[in-house]
Amino acid sequence: MTPTQRTLLAIFAFVALILGSFIWFIATWDAESEKSITRTIGAFAQPGETA
Repeated sequence: MTPTQRTLLAIFAFVALILGSFIWFIATWDAESEKSITRTIGAFAQPGETA
């Protein structure tokens, strides 16, 4: 295996790891257990202000 092939293999392995972890994150996401950040941000707004 040439150095170029090893480099490409490492890049593809890294991309596969990132994509796999992102897919796992989306597949296991539970919106019911997470607090909404939109309500948190809105709580700091003053009346008449836009976010």
